[in-house]
Amino acid sequence: MNNPLLDFADLPRFDAVQPTDVEPAMDSLLAQAQAALDQVTTPEFPAQWKELARVLDVATERLGRAWGVISHLNAVADSPELRAAYNAVLPKVTEFWTRLGSDESLYAKYKAMNVAALNAEQQKAHQNAMRNFVLGGAELTGAAKERFAAIQERQAEVGQKFSENTLDATDSFALFVGATDLEGVPPDVQQAAKAAAEKEGQTGYKLTLKMPCYLPVMQFAHSSALREKMYRGHVTRASEQAQGEALKYDNSALIREILSLRQEEAQLLGYDNFAQVSLVPKMAESPAKVIAFLRDLAQRARPFAQQDVADMRTFAAEHLNLTDPQAWDWPYISEKLKEARYSFSEQEVKQYFTAPKVLAGLFKIIETLFEVSIRQDDAAIWHPAVQFYRIERQGALLGQFYLDQPARNGKRGGAWMDDVRARWLRPDNQQLQTPVAQLVCNFAEGVDGKPALLTHDDVTTLFHEFGHGLHHMLTQVNERDVSGISGVEWDAVELPSQFMENFCWEWEVLRHMTAHVETGQPLPHALFEKMVAAKNFQSGLQTLRQIEFALFDMLLHAEHDPSQDFMPLLQAVRDEVAVVQAPAFNRTAHTFSHIFAGGYAAGYYSYKWAEVLSADAYAAFEETLHSDGSHDIDTGRRYRQAILEAGGSRTALESFKAFRGREPTLDALLRHQGMSAN
Repeated sequence: MNNPLLDFADLPRFDAVQPTDVEPAMDSLLAQAQAALDQVTTPEFPAQWKELARVLDVATERLGRAWGVISHLNAVADSPELRAAYNAVLPKVTEFWTRLGSDESLYAKYKAMNVAALNAEQQKAHQNAMRNFVLGGAELTGAAKERFAAIQERQAEVGQKFSENTLDATDSFALFVGATDLEGVPPDVQQAAKAAAEKEGQTGYKLTLKMPCYLPVMQFAHSSALREKMYRGHVTRASEQAQGEALKYDNSALIREILSLRQEEAQLLGYDNFAQVSLVPKMAESPAKVIAFLRDLAQRARPFAQQDVADMRTFAAEHLNLTDPQAWDWPYISEKLKEARYSFSEQEVKQYFTAPKVLAGLFKIIETLFEVSIRQDDAAIWHPAVQFYRIERQGALLGQFYLDQPARNGKRGGAWMDDVRARWLRPDNQQLQTPVAQLVCNFAEGVDGKPALLTHDDVTTLFHEFGHGLHHMLTQVNERDVSGISGVEWDAVELPSQFMENFCWEWEVLRHMTAHVETGQPLPHALFEKMVAAKNFQSGLQTLRQIEFALFDMLLHAEHDPSQDFMPLLQAVRDEVAVVQAPAFNRTAHTFSHIFAGGYAAGYYSYKWAEVLSADAYAAFEETLHSDGSHDIDTGRRYRQAILEAGGSRTALESFKAFRGREPTLDALLRHQGMSAN
């Protein structure tokens, strides 16, 4: 069978995969994985780590890699045919992984292993496996075990449907407007909207809810009526508040079912709620500890956020003739106040951040700090816009990555890093498999033959995702289950990504990654100083917004009764945290994919938790900065070895302490965000 999904000789053949390949490939790989499971669970099969890995891990790794290719294509190149093929196989795949994770005979083999004979990496992987067996239902029996498996299968289906509804609701929105409606909107955004309309044989401009269009309209369009239409479209997506045809994408019932399934799963495992289950493999000790952490941070940020809003209200009344700002006015007021206070606009800054130049600057800081080289490489790709690179040290390959930057229809919104394969000293051939990552963003495309322009936020996003990529690719761990990002506690996995964001605020870094789209001139230092002055502009508000999401998520999974409507809880959280109330029709929960279709359920707090770690880690670089503004290579090397290379082979706290020599503190985060007392 010449099925590209069954070709594991090298990199995935993304360009060759057809929807018709999906089911036969997965059926074949599931059968092979099942045969391997049957073989290793016979009484005579030795309870030895290497023997188990040679038979079972090799088969399940192939299954995981092929499914990863299918899932990735489903996220970046969605089509009705691929979606149907994906959904046809999803129950079978879920059923196998659930069964594998709860197999009593396999669990018994792991229990019978001589752990003392394993190396440190294997011991950590074994420890994680034992914990995961318990969480996977391996200690359940009879009807409880059957119900647990059914819950896993249904959760996978409902999560996928939530994701599809969110994508379809976003893609289905289109607002056609005339030139006068777009007064104030940046020229490149207008050009892209005009091109989008022409593509559909329409006159005027086509506006969508994709971020490269939605955000600049909200920030710059002078028309409050236009902003209101866009805002309503955005915050009612996939909810019962949507209009007309779009009502079919309502996620309300799916959210209730997801919460109910998670609660039932938790009780089957002997826990009071799903939040407790979620925290077992994380750094945080309990839901109560997380809730206390979030409320403490909210209290510290609140006075700053209140001042942010007061400043905006005053400015809106005095300069914009807005005495009663509505939800759709705040981004516009914020941008105008920022321009007035710091004498620059995001639009002005964007002209200097051309995508190719930014990428070159990003590579330069990585190559310098982590003593590697990055160069273009060849691979089969899923879209012409995708680029492929390799990372080397002294000529030796460390890892490779795909980079998919532009937004387009059929591509899930947001930005993420995913692994194609992990570093692994393969037990079947004793060859070292190098890691491969996918970095996905949703930036604007270039128009009229010019390179794409990135906002500074886009630049930060790119650095963020690359931090995840480095964590995955620079690992020196040979045991697959704890190499790179594998086995890292979920609430620490954002440390390397948020750490990288700091470099987007350094002059020595920025001046090498900027070139004006028309003149080629680098970012002027005076403009950079204005950006730095504005860096913590409304950081109080931004902090509270993140805490609102995180607290809602944690309370939803720790204290909420799934049989009840979840909207009153969201309102209660907003009443407690927010300093600007959202309108009653706002349904942001209905597209909260992180917690309903991603891995962040009762884990969204991780972003804030990891920010404490990343800010403190970056402070080490500030402390060792050379007088000429260049970074200390020894500090970069220590960070690389202690954090990036160690992967999940030890706890995140151990890795952090190996780098910093102590436990993390909140001080650096508050200082970086302009919210420290001194």
